[in-house]
Amino acid sequence: WARLAQVAVKGAQYNSCECQPHPKCLDGTWVDLLKYIHKLLDNPEKNQLIWLHGMAGIGKSTIAFTVAEKMRGLKVTEEMNVEKQLAGTFFFSRKHTKCCTAGYFFVTLVYQLATNFPSIQQDVSRAVCNNPTLLDPDTPLCDQMEALFLQPL
Repeated sequence: WARLAQVAVKGAQYNSCECQPHPKCLDGTWVDLLKYIHKLLDNPEKNQLIWLHGMAGIGKSTIAFTVAEKMRGLKVTEEMNVEKQLAGTFFFSRKHTKCCTAGYFFVTLVYQLATNFPSIQQDVSRAVCNNPTLLDPDTPLCDQMEALFLQPL
């Protein structure tokens, strides 16, 4: 677990110091798109992975930061159980070496996921102990996804 914590890129999280001050959508902007995204995220029947794409400078990061901030603040109480809505984030950036490559993507997300949901920490730690090369950014992404996400979950 300690090794995973060292390798995970803290600067890729939406609320990291490296991302401050992060951009937020101004009131009244991107209203329809934000409603659409939150509608998808609130529906457990729908795919909960949303891929924002477009030309540089149109506001993808601003939208993603706004959604992440709102989802982090939400808690759902059902029969006295609290669910966190934001499992993890990874913001790519050309400014930071480890944030501009996909090699740290799954390692960083699984670290956040296991931190937010401690019930999977042991399974994630076991996967890393069984195959320490999973933490190497040059390990194929499909291998990282399989061993760090699919098997533990």
